Amino acid sequence: MMKPEVYDHPVKKIELIETHISCVLLTGDFAYKIKKPVNFGFLDFSTLEKRHTFCLNELSLNRRLAPDIYLDVVTISGVPDKPVINGSGEVFEYAVKMAQFPQSAQLDHRLAAGKLNVEHMDAIARMVADFHQAIDIADDSMDYGNNHAVYQPVEENFIQIREHLDTGKYDETLTMLQSWSQSAFVKLKPVFEQRKHDGFIRECHGDMHLRNLLWLNGGPVAFDCIEFNSQLRWIDVISEVAFLVMDLQDRKQPQLANRFLNSYLQATGDYAGLAVLPFYLCYRALVRAKVNALRLEQKNITQQERVQAVADFESYLELAKVYTQQAIPKLIIMRGLSASGKSTVSQQLLDAMGLIRIRSDVERKRLFSIASSDKAANEIDQGIYSAQASQQTYAKLLELALQVVSAGYSVIIDAAFLKHEQRQPFQQLAERLRVGYLVLEVTAPPAVLRQRIVARKNDVSDADLAVLEHQLLHWMPLHEDELKTAISVNTEEALQLDSLIKVINKN
Repeated sequence: MMKPEVYDHPVKKIELIETHISCVLLTGDFAYKIKKPVNFGFLDFSTLEKRHTFCLNELSLNRRLAPDIYLDVVTISGVPDKPVINGSGEVFEYAVKMAQFPQSAQLDHRLAAGKLNVEHMDAIARMVADFHQAIDIADDSMDYGNNHAVYQPVEENFIQIREHLDTGKYDETLTMLQSWSQSAFVKLKPVFEQRKHDGFIRECHGDMHLRNLLWLNGGPVAFDCIEFNSQLRWIDVISEVAFLVMDLQDRKQPQLANRFLNSYLQATGDYAGLAVLPFYLCYRALVRAKVNALRLEQKNITQQERVQAVADFESYLELAKVYTQQAIPKLIIMRGLSASGKSTVSQQLLDAMGLIRIRSDVERKRLFSIASSDKAANEIDQGIYSAQASQQTYAKLLELALQVVSAGYSVIIDAAFLKHEQRQPFQQLAERLRVGYLVLEVTAPPAVLRQRIVARKNDVSDADLAVLEHQLLHWMPLHEDELKTAISVNTEEALQLDSLIKVINKN
């Protein structure tokens, strides 16, 4: 396969990329992926018929997200010493034909080159969210998402790691992780059942980490989904999200990980999924640990690659341990007039501190089935801005705050919170959950607010000058008993982010 005459098109240069389950041949314009005749239990390519079936599966499944890359399934005939692509004679192998892309487009390479930022994370999150909301949902007749289906791959990780690696020095860690996974699974059983009932088990990509994501033609593309095991593909959408979050955190990119997670949650509203996120983060770290254990058995692996695989295995174990430890969360509410800079400040805080943000402008529109990008009628005390609608919105924000904090994550609620009766339930919730509570009051002079309102473009907020003037007229200061939990930020001045974070962490 390393000879140009094998192919039915001009070849520029042939390169081989090998993994524990496949060989990929790069020829210039096209790439060919050949499955190895291996059987790892969770994956069985042991016969030609199975490899053909899984090639066809790979083609159809990956066309959901990468139709321009996945082109065809081709035959390999002739004899092993002189193979021919799409030739005559008996077929002895199959390959998936793909449009070749530059390796520099892979997100792991872009990250290494310093070419991956939070704006990329926003775009990837939108792509994943749109994909998840369009794919097939597991119904009650399917076993996918049932308790056994959720825990079996978790259990298999521990079995297969121990089968393929001398784990003597890791036994204590593996035993602890297995015990935690079992306990978390038992505790979360009702949540898993509710997730299945609510339609969050879907036919996902299944293997969405940086190496399987591209930035091509100005946008994200996901390729190389799991075709060989439907149970690993029909999963909770949060398990899919967990893989990329874990991968970014493993690469010491917490800001990118948190930006992706927040953007995905804002797009989907699936804040309830945070309850199972730590469980799936631990599982995904152990998936990668297992892959490195399997890699050690790969033929022709160099000593340097072996050392790296062991180091990666150990790194993933340590990361899995981190996910078993729960921090004490905080509940932070923003307060401020329209255009005061609440969203700008909260965005900087969530990127830097790993917070989960809930935006009233987004949730209000979601509550009334309006796209966040669409403008709604903004007459004062009318429509979705009526007193009743606002009451419903703040009740929803409280419900979501409970979900986030109960899952062990700190939350920042981005809303105006102009009235005491809107703020008080959040303070009471924090007291009931015994978590830290802060009011972050964002201010700017009225003239500045008016300038910002006029200059706004493509903003999710519908507030205009009339709304702002109404707010200014009815503005009431914080109650005296709220001042001890309040921090004030004047956005007319440059934000001293580090200083603000220190103050927040002290409270």
